[in-house]
Amino acid sequence: MAALASNQKKGDVMRISRTALPAMLVLAGTFAAAQTIQVSKENRTIAVTATDSASALADQAVVHIGFNAYGTDEQSTYAEGSSRSNAILKSLAASGVSDDAVESENQNLSPLNEYELKNLPAALKDKRFRITQSWTVKTSPENAAKVLDTAVKAGANDSGNIEWRMKDSAELEAKAASKALAHAQSIAAQMAEGLHTKIGPLVYASNQQPEIVRPMAMRAMAAPMAKSEVQPLAIRSRKVEQNATVYAVFAVE
Repeated sequence: MAALASNQKKGDVMRISRTALPAMLVLAGTFAAAQTIQVSKENRTIAVTATDSASALADQAVVHIGFNAYGTDEQSTYAEGSSRSNAILKSLAASGVSDDAVESENQNLSPLNEYELKNLPAALKDKRFRITQSWTVKTSPENAAKVLDTAVKAGANDSGNIEWRMKDSAELEAKAASKALAHAQSIAAQMAEGLHTKIGPLVYASNQQPEIVRPMAMRAMAAPMAKSEVQPLAIRSRKVEQNATVYAVFAVE
């Protein structure tokens, strides 16, 4: 979207929406909703909103692990949960995961409701209580499969979701904003050419609220594995994308 000051009385306001742009500009990129620009003879400008993105291979993985356990009464269910909970964390520690990399998400011990009781598998028909617990484990993308494998083999039967992140998201955001600004300048130059003029220097720029897209991997229900020869899942890091929207105003020569 844009506005060009041309022989207007001071204080006049011109509103130009996306639909008013020449056809050649529609091909240049996607624009945000129309904005009101103050124009006058002394304020000859072209205003553009442009969005671009930058991506990089994730350098951090957040592995979600947890378990569900059932029991016939509250105390036995809690005992089963305690045993499994401590076994999982001990296994992670033994594999080299530091304490500060593990954070609790939630934990709950509660009786099953009527609907749940009716839909229990045959092997669990005598169970009346359930205990659940979950954690997140921050690690490198290369170690994500090992963390998941270790947890599952120790009894984490509700695990598998992995968040792919950047340790320094600001750097990726800055790259996206820089690309968006260059995109805006290119669009403004095309607009000026169509109006038989040239753009001058940038007089104003605003980085609007960015949108962060973080690809997510699977969430799996996995039964505990006792066989040590079972290999970890083949997991690879994914790219993280950062979008940035820039509103830029350029002077017109």
